[in-house]
Amino acid sequence: MSLSLRYDSRREPVLAERVVATSQPLAAQAGLDMMRRGGNAIDAAIATAITLTVVEPTANGIGSDAFAIVWHDGELHGLNASGRSPRGLSAEQFPDGQVPQIGWPAVTVPGAVSSWASLSQRFGLLPFTELFEPAIEYARSGFPVSPTAASGWERAARKYAEFSEWQRVFAPDGATPGAGELFRNPDQALTLQRIADSDGSDFYHGELAQRIAEVSQRDGGMLRFEDMDEHQPIETETITTSVCGAEVHELPPNGQGIAALIGIGILERMGLNEIDPDDPLTIHREIEAMKIGLEDAFRIVADPDLVPESLEDVLSSKSMDARAARIDDNTTRPIVFPWPQWSSTVYLSTADHQGNAVSFIQSNYEGFGSGVVVDGTGIAMQNRASGFHPDPSHPGGIRGGVRPFHTIIPGFVTRNNAAEMAFGVMGGPMQAQGHLQFITRCLMAAQNPQEALDAPRWRLFGGLTLEVEPGISAQVIADLEARGHEITMANARTVRFGGGQAIQRHADSWLGASDSRRDGQAVGF
Repeated sequence: MSLSLRYDSRREPVLAERVVATSQPLAAQAGLDMMRRGGNAIDAAIATAITLTVVEPTANGIGSDAFAIVWHDGELHGLNASGRSPRGLSAEQFPDGQVPQIGWPAVTVPGAVSSWASLSQRFGLLPFTELFEPAIEYARSGFPVSPTAASGWERAARKYAEFSEWQRVFAPDGATPGAGELFRNPDQALTLQRIADSDGSDFYHGELAQRIAEVSQRDGGMLRFEDMDEHQPIETETITTSVCGAEVHELPPNGQGIAALIGIGILERMGLNEIDPDDPLTIHREIEAMKIGLEDAFRIVADPDLVPESLEDVLSSKSMDARAARIDDNTTRPIVFPWPQWSSTVYLSTADHQGNAVSFIQSNYEGFGSGVVVDGTGIAMQNRASGFHPDPSHPGGIRGGVRPFHTIIPGFVTRNNAAEMAFGVMGGPMQAQGHLQFITRCLMAAQNPQEALDAPRWRLFGGLTLEVEPGISAQVIADLEARGHEITMANARTVRFGGGQAIQRHADSWLGASDSRRDGQAVGF
C-alpha cells in the first residue's frame, strides 16, 4: 500500500472549546488527554512537547531547546529556554569561524527540560509527573512511526553513521523503522521518568547532568557539569508590531522573530490588506520586506545580553517607514545568508475553554541534532553552537557562556487585549518567512488559518534565488521573473517550505489548523 498523497492535501479546520495542534498525531492526542483530565492549555502543551521527543525524534528530543509564548489569565508571558554555550568554548578553537554541525563541539546546554518544569510550576494544574505518562508509555511499549518521521529517520542513519550510540538507540539491528513499524526507546523512558520524578532537577543538577558531562569530557566535548548546573530559562516580554488592528508578538533575540516583525511592519505600511495575497505584486513586496527583516536579524541577533541595537528603535514607526521606502516594486535585491540553511523543528499550539493559549516550539536544530546520544540515556543532544555567526567581530560570534542565534520562533496574535491566535511555522530559516506569509494571509487577507497553511509558499535562498511550491501559477512566476527574481520550482509541497500549526479564536470556540506538509493534526473537544 502506498502512503503517498497523489493530490494536494486539504484539511478542514477543527472547531472546539479545547484544541491541540501539532506535527504528530499521537502527541496531539497526549496533550488533549491532559485537558480531559482537568488540565489547562499549559499542561496540554507540556505533555505534547514531552511526547514529541519520543514520537518525532527526527526533529526534537530531550536534548532540545525551546521557546514559548503563553496567554494565561489575561496576560501574555514569554519564555526563552535556550541554553548557553559551554564556558570553555572559544573562537580560537574554530579558525574558519564555523562550528561543525555534528559532534560535541556543536552542543550547547539543552534548555527544553527547563521549559517544561518552569511552565508547569508557573501555570499548570496537573502534577508534573502526570504530564510524562503518555511519553513514557510510548517510549517503553513502542509507537507506530509516522510517514514523514520515517523518511527523516532513514536519511539520518546515513548522516550519523559514525555515531555508535545513535546507531544503537535509533537504528537497532542496523535499520531505522519504517512508517507504521513500532519503535521502542527504553533508555528514553527511564530518563523521562527521572526528569518527571525530580521536577526536571536531575537533568541539570543531578545524575543525568553528571552523566552528560562525563560523556562530553570522555569524547572531547567542552560541556561540563557546571554549564548544566548554571542553566536557567529566561522569562521575557514579547516584542510586537501592529497589523490591521491586531498585535503580532514574537520573542526577542536570540531568536529570529524580529525578522518576521520587521517584514510584517513594512507590509503594514503598504496597504496589503487591500490586495489579493496571491497577486504577484503582493508576493514581490513580501519577498523584499522579508529580505530587509532577515538582513536586520543577521546583523543584530545575538545573546540577549549582547544585542547591539535597541529593539524598540528598530521596530519604531520611523524605522519601519524608512525600510518600506527601500522597496522597489519593479526590481529585486540579493540577500546573503551567513550560514547553511537548516530545517527541522517541532511546533505546537494549545488552547482551552478558559481562554488560555500556548505557542510552543522545540528543536534539536538539525534533525536529531549533533548526532551525540548520551550513553544509556536516550538523550539526543542538539547542535545549536553551529548557529554562531561566522564573523568573529559580530556580537553573535563564537564565544563561551552565551546563547547563539536561534531559528526557532513561536508566534502569537492579540486583539483588544485578548488572545486571538497562537501560531508557528517550523523549518530553520523558513520560519520567519513562514510567519510573514501566514500573517499576511490571516490578518491582511482575512483567510482562516487552515487556508493560510494550505496556500503555496515561497522560500528565499542566497542571491536573487527564490524557490516556489507547486500551486503558484505560471503567470505569477513570469511576473516575478520580470521583476528580477530567479525562480526555481520545487517538485512538490514539502517540509522544505516549513510546516505550520495554528489555533485562532472563532466565535465561541477555538479553530485549530494543521499543515499537511507534516504528519500532524489539530484535535479538540
